[in-house]
Amino acid sequence: MVSEIGYGMWGMAGWSGSEDNQSLEALQLSVDLGCTFFDTAWAYGDGHSERLLGELLRRNPGQRLYAASKIPPKNRQWPSQRQFSLQDCYPPDYIEEYVRKSLQNIGVETLDLIQLHTWEDSWLDDARLAPALESLRRQGLVRAVGISINRWEPWNGVRAVRSGLIDAVQVIYNIFDQNPEDELFPACQEMDVAVIARVPFDEGSLTGILTPESKWPEGDWRNTYFVPENLRTTLVRVEPLKALVPPEMSLPEMALRFILNHPAVSTVIPGMRKPRHVRTNLACSDAGPLPDDLHTRLIPHRWVRTPTYWSQ
Repeated sequence: MVSEIGYGMWGMAGWSGSEDNQSLEALQLSVDLGCTFFDTAWAYGDGHSERLLGELLRRNPGQRLYAASKIPPKNRQWPSQRQFSLQDCYPPDYIEEYVRKSLQNIGVETLDLIQLHTWEDSWLDDARLAPALESLRRQGLVRAVGISINRWEPWNGVRAVRSGLIDAVQVIYNIFDQNPEDELFPACQEMDVAVIARVPFDEGSLTGILTPESKWPEGDWRNTYFVPENLRTTLVRVEPLKALVPPEMSLPEMALRFILNHPAVSTVIPGMRKPRHVRTNLACSDAGPLPDDLHTRLIPHRWVRTPTYWSQ
């Protein structure tokens, strides 16, 4: 059992404005307020975010905190594409090599969860995959294995869930991206597979602070995601949601609590780089799910999107 609000740690390495002392302050505050699940990846700063998590664990030796990380694809291509093979992305020896790198970065003997950072259901046809993952468990390197599903492709993980090979799936799920409810979530509930809901704020649009003039420093990933075409279309979708926010609630709170309404969701992992974000986001768990009538009014805001050149 982990906290309903977990901690997404990408912003501590891949986004502008990250500063280690502030990151560690925010991480410690989250522990103090009851957060127990921390999701990082080797690719977040080539291990930098993992090392921050290791520092947090060492500062809290008496707390049961759960560490999850991800193996980067060998070809360093995000997202995966249909033509990529297991050999291109996760050959067995490479899987173990990067699990050991993450263990070293975090400073633990066993990871609670290791995930493949990209996924294709077709990789299940490679007979080497199942033994490679089982070897990680048998050696005591990991307690559980999961996959991170490509943006806007929740269907491309249903077969993995039903295979019995994995323990968890990480998938984009928010007010706009409700597609996992169709096939993926029912399969996870049937197979008792955990769901880690990522991108709860749609990369920031559901915080309500983006404008047509929003820009980020050079090198910040958001510049490549919120290209003018996407930013313009997204803001048109966000505006009607603001009218639905109750007076005592904020748009980010409404977005997080919408996700918590679904019984398949095990934890949701907003990015939180500053202490004030930690306080407001973790408070959503105490507030509980949204009222049924408000949740119902948000369902029509489902936005069916397909991957494109900027979606990554």
